[in-house]
Amino acid sequence: MNTSLPLLDAALNWRTVLDIALISTGLFFLCITLMRLGTWKIIAGFFLALVVFIAANLLHLQGLEWIYSNVSHVALIGLIVIFQPELRKVLERAVWAPPKGAAPKDEQFPHLIADSLLAMARESCGALIVYPGRDPLEDKTTGGFDLNAEPSYPLILSIFDDSSPGHDGALIVMGDRLARFGVRLPMSTSTRLSDAYGTRHHAAMGLVEQSDALALVVSEERGQVSAFFDSQMQHLETPAEICAVITAHLEQAGLVRRKQRLWTFNPAHFLLAMISVIVAATLSLSVLDTTRNTVERSVIAAVDYTQAATDGSVLVGDKATEVTLHLSGPSIDMDNLKKNPPRVVIDLSTLDEGKHSVVITSKNLELPPGMTLLDVSPAQIDLTLAPMEEKNLPITPQLIGKLPAGLKLKKVTLIPDSILVSMPKVKQGQEAFRILTTPIYLDSISTDSRIFSGIVARPSIQPVAKTWPDVEVLVELESPPAPPKLEGGKKANR
Repeated sequence: MNTSLPLLDAALNWRTVLDIALISTGLFFLCITLMRLGTWKIIAGFFLALVVFIAANLLHLQGLEWIYSNVSHVALIGLIVIFQPELRKVLERAVWAPPKGAAPKDEQFPHLIADSLLAMARESCGALIVYPGRDPLEDKTTGGFDLNAEPSYPLILSIFDDSSPGHDGALIVMGDRLARFGVRLPMSTSTRLSDAYGTRHHAAMGLVEQSDALALVVSEERGQVSAFFDSQMQHLETPAEICAVITAHLEQAGLVRRKQRLWTFNPAHFLLAMISVIVAATLSLSVLDTTRNTVERSVIAAVDYTQAATDGSVLVGDKATEVTLHLSGPSIDMDNLKKNPPRVVIDLSTLDEGKHSVVITSKNLELPPGMTLLDVSPAQIDLTLAPMEEKNLPITPQLIGKLPAGLKLKKVTLIPDSILVSMPKVKQGQEAFRILTTPIYLDSISTDSRIFSGIVARPSIQPVAKTWPDVEVLVELESPPAPPKLEGGKKANR
């Protein structure tokens, strides 16, 4: 019989598929973000740790499983701290809406930018123009001057003229407006770009490594236009190429409606997506295999009884409060039983008046799916149910100890001296039920006293008035006899 079929059947359900899809999506976007930032070594280390974890689960390597189970919580917090900027970018893109005025409306604007860039390239005039994407740039850029101007060919050329105060900085484009100029960008910390390129190229690469912006650079040394996006650099030769790059960026950022075009296959993204799906599926199946590792354990379970039977009878006499269950099931479910122990429930409404031996079965338990009850100790519980009646029972004072020397108890009065209760019916020859006051200690009483006491009764005896009253106890003592009187001031002779 193939033992892998139950595991495969358990895996092929919509919850597992959804789990794999969500994990794959999260891994894919996290890795895309890390690759754009140039931290591919961190991605390799992350996948290596996952492979080791999966292998430890599948091969049941207890040493590695112990290390991962005890270090995983700290490691998770460490990963969140280390990858906080990347996780923030992923979450920001998941719930992103374009800011007001960010969507361009003038279709000729990209052509104006392209003509300006090529004109400055012919004149060997350096320039840097930035199109923001979904990621905000406020926390990545510094300096600059507010412009908020309508674009024009002379204005763009004058901004990057050598005599302009902000010609070394970047020009930020928002929608159909020139928003800011002279803005300083973060420098690249990766080795993607050769040192032969100047400050503008390294600043453009630094920005696209930390965001999804598009940076267009004109090299004054080479007289060449280059586009930076997704941590890559691409040389552009014609206005059509520049316009195509700008339009593709705006479509990808969701700032303009995507035009119908043929889908382009990206081998790197496809490979990363397949790796994410394989890792997520293997991780899910390995965890599922671990959770389905069957073990046997003995667990102590408390016994709960329903309040009353249908015929009004109640439980009397001694009763079991706990039993020992011998269970078999997945190890993860067994571990959960330590936090939420099972309880044995005995329904008294199914029992009639008299003595019963109730056999405990799985019907008396609420166990997780896949958990099997192997044995119970004790296997059955002996119970006695008695019918109920209303009766006026006297209250007996519970006197403890002795009065101080020389004092005698004359009278004890209780107010009230009896109470109407609901109690099991007493058969002929059985010991009658008693109701006592809480203890009254005589050794602390030296004079007539008034004491307020509570009531002590069996759980099967309940007051008809729903609450027990306070009992007023009046304790009266006999006065000690007076000493004999002497005649003539002398003691009497005996």
